[in-house]
Amino acid sequence: MTTHVTPPPSAQRRRRVSEDLVAAIHGREAGYPLPSRFYTSAEVFDLDMEAVFGRHWFFAACEAQVPEAGDYLTVDVGPYSVIVLRDDDEQLAAFHNVCRHRGAKILNETAGSVGNIVCGYHYWTYGTDGRLLHAPGAAPDFDSSCFSLKRVHLRCVGGLVFLSLAHPMEGPPADFDETIGRIAPYLEPHDLAHAKVAAQVDIVEDGNWKLVMENNRECYHCEGHPELSSTFFLTYGLKDEEVPARLRPAHDRYVMAQTELELICDRAGLPHALIEDLEEPETGLRIMREPLDGAGESFSIDGTTVCARPLAELPSPRLGRCSLHAQPNAWAHTMADHSVTFAVFPINVEKTLVRTTWLVHADAVEGQDYDVDALTHVWRETNAQDSVFVARAQIGVASPSYEPGPYMPSEYQVDQFVGWYARRLTQYLERETAS
Repeated sequence: MTTHVTPPPSAQRRRRVSEDLVAAIHGREAGYPLPSRFYTSAEVFDLDMEAVFGRHWFFAACEAQVPEAGDYLTVDVGPYSVIVLRDDDEQLAAFHNVCRHRGAKILNETAGSVGNIVCGYHYWTYGTDGRLLHAPGAAPDFDSSCFSLKRVHLRCVGGLVFLSLAHPMEGPPADFDETIGRIAPYLEPHDLAHAKVAAQVDIVEDGNWKLVMENNRECYHCEGHPELSSTFFLTYGLKDEEVPARLRPAHDRYVMAQTELELICDRAGLPHALIEDLEEPETGLRIMREPLDGAGESFSIDGTTVCARPLAELPSPRLGRCSLHAQPNAWAHTMADHSVTFAVFPINVEKTLVRTTWLVHADAVEGQDYDVDALTHVWRETNAQDSVFVARAQIGVASPSYEPGPYMPSEYQVDQFVGWYARRLTQYLERETAS
């Protein structure tokens, strides 16, 4: 006689939810947004944390944020909190920000400097290598070697720090070495690993993390960004034959500027060609060196340089923007004079932290080489405007009357982001339902 074991109700419900979500993903029409529940459901958010942020590589910080031994920062992503620090050997490391005693969050500031890592609850003390050094009142046979902080996978490329929360037994996606090989030649000439942080601004947007990312992946709305569009070509994402007549003068300027930029880069041996692989790889990315309008030097109202000291020995101030998009949570623009990075950290189903960091040469002097207000002006204004757009989208997708409408041609990267997300979630859910 065969004995059938009935899964507990919670497991049965999880399987039904998983099967339902897989069906919803497969039912999404190509070129259309996701159904409402993917932006509004707490269950879907929890799955996002498991299937996306709990496994895949994501952008966490810049090396310049932790320049000295003992410097640390904390990164909070949904239910996870991670410490990123430079250890006593000046190497970067990452640990779960959870005490191995009774689970208290250890470091509660967003950044700082430590000699040792001390939990403020019962004063368990860890070295910067994560080893437990002291547990007050421990029994004589207590084995401290069994209670080191849990490590988090960390890799650096071009001065940018990426993490994966994947379980050690499973490991993170294996394609990151290839990713490094593709990104590094574009970023390394700017020497971001030895830059310094000139400014950092956190903004909490009232929207699901995917809406924040989708908003960034297109410029169809960029006429709502007057500061940004003074240098960022509004034809972004459009093929030549798709450019409307009213944007043809801007497109003609773009073509001329791109030709000039390519000549400068070719003479200096700087890579500039488009690499776009946003949907199929586990670590999706896009990188390209593209021109800016106006003077073509930086993100300012007229396109002129906003930091007098360049990031590195570069052939020209007129290098446009070296722009990186990385799934699932990042974009960055690096010019000759500075770099600006954006990290998206989900808080809950309808709140997302966007952290913007501006980097300049380590020896650039505030008030002499750059003015912080001028350096940050364009993206502070743009972020505030985007925050309004995202909040409106969140309200709309929560309405019973919401019905996904088609993406426009210039929104193809939004479709690719949604496609990447759908692939990752489907893979995870199908594995879950099969187990």
